[in-house]
Amino acid sequence: MIRAKEPLFESSMRELFRHIRLSYGQKLFLLATLPLILAVTAISLLVANQSRQLAEREIQALETQLIEAKKAELKNYVTQARNGFYFIYGNAAPDDDFAKQQVMQILAAMIYGDEGFFFVYDYDGNNLVSPRQTELIDQNWIDLRDSTGTPVVANFIDTARDGAGYVEHLWPKPSTGEEVRMISYVTSFPSWRWAVGTGVFIDDILRTTAAARAEVEARVQRTFLYIGGITLGAVLLVFLSGLVINIRERRLADVKLKKLTQRVFDAQEQERGRVARELHDGISQILVGVRYALDSTRRRMTAGDERAGETLERGMGHLSTAIHEVRRISRDLRPGVLDDLGLGPALRALTEEFGSRTGIETDINTVVFRNRLNPDAKFSLYRIAQEALTNIERHAGATKVTIDMRGHKRGATLRISDNGGGIPQQTSRSGPVGGLGLRNMQERVEQLGGTLRIHSSKHGTVIVADIPLSQLLPPEQDGATKRKAQT
Repeated sequence: MIRAKEPLFESSMRELFRHIRLSYGQKLFLLATLPLILAVTAISLLVANQSRQLAEREIQALETQLIEAKKAELKNYVTQARNGFYFIYGNAAPDDDFAKQQVMQILAAMIYGDEGFFFVYDYDGNNLVSPRQTELIDQNWIDLRDSTGTPVVANFIDTARDGAGYVEHLWPKPSTGEEVRMISYVTSFPSWRWAVGTGVFIDDILRTTAAARAEVEARVQRTFLYIGGITLGAVLLVFLSGLVINIRERRLADVKLKKLTQRVFDAQEQERGRVARELHDGISQILVGVRYALDSTRRRMTAGDERAGETLERGMGHLSTAIHEVRRISRDLRPGVLDDLGLGPALRALTEEFGSRTGIETDINTVVFRNRLNPDAKFSLYRIAQEALTNIERHAGATKVTIDMRGHKRGATLRISDNGGGIPQQTSRSGPVGGLGLRNMQERVEQLGGTLRIHSSKHGTVIVADIPLSQLLPPEQDGATKRKAQT
């Protein structure tokens, strides 16, 4: 049953992640806000921890100070009580029951405040004086323990045997009967084997410290709220800023896209116009000549004219010229040698045809690639060279053109130089945006992740296109591509 449900769960999770796929703007917003949120969270936790530690030290110091004040007060009470009846105890024998009764009566009458009283236990644990809890008198409490297991009376007696000291324990409060924290100061009457003392309840101190801790926690929570509010405001500010920037960038992108689309349409129309002109001015005229030659041949053959062969030869020559023009136009649209033989032979054929057509001296150097360029890179570099030669033919007035194509450890570089008049200064200064041809070269290189550099002066122009290593195929992939093509 579990194995049957696992694929369903995995498919559900994949479907969920597919639906929550973030856009580029959302990823950018998270990238901007996540470090801010993490930093504010870390700062908040650090501030809260430091605040709690500092407040806890102050509260503990306050608690210690209040308890020490209570202890000093207790010791003062016991000292004053002892001085009050010391003349009786100091002059009495160990077995003087009358003196003992007098002292017990004095201690029983010494109650103070709402809860304060004196108590007396003998060393055997028998209670002799307990004015606020008389039910304890004349009973043995040596085994009495509070709710935490502390042997209270036994600690009183041990402290008295040692002379005097403080005992902290739990004791039922006379007014409520609830067991609360108490500090007792105990001294001894060694000759009578008595443990005499008084205590004070410190629940008010504990309430004070608890209230202080609650106040600290409330302040920490308010600080968290303040920091959270500031963080939320900062995140909203980042969001609004990103929204404004995103809207602005979208508008700019839309404008650029419209311009690019218009340039594409213009380029298409220009290419169609060029092909149409070449077909009309070249192929069409030649085919018309062929038709007239064939028609003239037919008439002469009908008339038995011996010159029919001459007109037929002339028509065949026109037809050869038409075939050559068709091949040239086809090569300009998509050179077959680029797909069949590669970039180097295609550039060489392009350069030789350019030199023979224009009479400009050409020189081409290619270095064998260790890796081969992918199809997109080959086609883009070929078009860049084609566009550069077209610009040289139309505008440069050059007498020599040099093309260098080579691969290296960083990728591949195509370098085209001429000795013409250069590009106008305003165009070269602002980059390759002066004409449609230069913009096309720039965009082709950018699509490949490369760079296009143009150095122009009155002595000539150098165009350098660098293609990154990522556009080169590894040797094994190139071999597999070749085997597939051969198959």
